[in-house]
Amino acid sequence: MRKAEIIRNTRETKISLSLNLDDSTRGTIDTGSAFLDHMLDLFQVHGGFSLNIHCDGDRQVDMHHSIEDIGIVLGEALIKCLGDKKGIERYGFYFVPMDEALARVCIDFSNRIGIVWRVKLPSQTVGAENMDAHLFEHFFKSIGENARMNLHIELFYGEDNHHCLEAIFKAFARAVAMAVAPSRNVLGIPSSKGVL
Repeated sequence: MRKAEIIRNTRETKISLSLNLDDSTRGTIDTGSAFLDHMLDLFQVHGGFSLNIHCDGDRQVDMHHSIEDIGIVLGEALIKCLGDKKGIERYGFYFVPMDEALARVCIDFSNRIGIVWRVKLPSQTVGAENMDAHLFEHFFKSIGENARMNLHIELFYGEDNHHCLEAIFKAFARAVAMAVAPSRNVLGIPSSKGVL
């Protein structure tokens, strides 16, 4: 099974995370933000993964450090799970509608970092805790950089921040699931260079 366990302790956050790409048993998520918990639960459910996260962060400041470090650790877990990437599809893409919102995510586990965030959220905050909604750009950049992936995220339209971010997380989950699935045609490393 492709699984990883990561522990990251800093002066700002203490995070433990486990990820299993080949097990869909629903894990436990406790980030300190009910809204982020909900989004990461969508990631594991719609990706067909098992994700467990516990984060003690300096929420008395804000959620910035927690979101950044969870993104770092999730990116590290993805790259650890995939190893040399033999036999995977490598590319993934998905459109997801969520009521009035529509998002698209395209990814390439290329071992090259390229992040595009074309998202204009309709309001500044989200969730019952009124989290800064723009922190999610930082979250996905942290994942993409640490998973060494091309990650393109676009929001075509939407009027409700919750719906917009839910569409993005679901599209990300489905795109990752497609990219890490067994390749239909390539048994080895999915690159003409022979290495990623």
